[in-house]
Amino acid sequence: MTDTPPTPGPAQWYENWSHTTPSPWTNRPTPPSTHTYPTLTYEVDDRIARITFNRPAHGNSITMDTPNDLAHAVERADLDPRVHVIVVSGRGKGFCGGYDLTIFAENPQSPPDRRDETTGTAIDPIAQARNHDPATTWDPMLDYAMMSRFNRGFASLLHANKPTVAKLHGFAVAGGTDIALFADQIICADDTKIGYPPTRVWGIPASGMWAHRLGDQRAKRLLFTGDCLTGKQAEEWGLAVESCPPEELDARTEALLARIARMPVNQLMMAKLALNSALFGQGVLNSGMISTVFDGVARHSPEGYAFQMRAATVGFREAVRERDEPFGDHKRQRPTST
Repeated sequence: MTDTPPTPGPAQWYENWSHTTPSPWTNRPTPPSTHTYPTLTYEVDDRIARITFNRPAHGNSITMDTPNDLAHAVERADLDPRVHVIVVSGRGKGFCGGYDLTIFAENPQSPPDRRDETTGTAIDPIAQARNHDPATTWDPMLDYAMMSRFNRGFASLLHANKPTVAKLHGFAVAGGTDIALFADQIICADDTKIGYPPTRVWGIPASGMWAHRLGDQRAKRLLFTGDCLTGKQAEEWGLAVESCPPEELDARTEALLARIARMPVNQLMMAKLALNSALFGQGVLNSGMISTVFDGVARHSPEGYAFQMRAATVGFREAVRERDEPFGDHKRQRPTST
């Protein structure tokens, strides 16, 4: 005589992985939640993993810790059977203002000197700073060793098995878009500033995701000028799945997360993997590789060196002002010329 499997109850398919009967996680403890990060916070709340950039005084700018922190947090959520969807957002006035470029652009010879697992490696900040010195020969593959790992960390949002959502407010510019564009869904406030102004000098978006998210002509429209979109325009152009007034962003995001979280985990995973196969067929990995190499070239061209030396002389903020004022959008929070 064999045991008869229990009869499924009404709508059992809506149960969480760890709550089904029988469950592979029966009598197993929940995953540990004590890990802390230098650049973000992590918490799980009712099927939703919440990753929040936590450097508000610095515009949540990207440091050497950010890609590792993000990848680690995404992996935790991806492996947690309680989690159905992952949302990434930022504390303070914006999502992410890009890389903390004051380290290399303003004072490249004196980056933070600390001993940790990066010391003496290809991503040692001192070694990387020396490789950025205009007075010496630049090694593009040493640069790629660093930037490709930033890209891999950010791309964890795309490669995670479970759905990822980026919630944007205030600003998501420069390297901040390298993160946001890897998310499966973008939801934003109408007045969010989204774009990659460093294409004007000293940068190419290493993620390589713009054409895949916007199509050829619209991606070129932004990267040929360094112009930014508002959140509302991002929705109209298809970059964001939804845009709303800033005061409604929290509620609208929670409504979207709740609808995704109601789906069975395995259904979400299969849908994402199936759709990602089409995206990968478009050459996403190749785009990222080429764009990461060109980002390094852009920072070591004659114009890139001139910008770096100017930043070292007058400060990064002043160099950015000089870069953007001819385009009429320096510090403009609601760009219209896109």
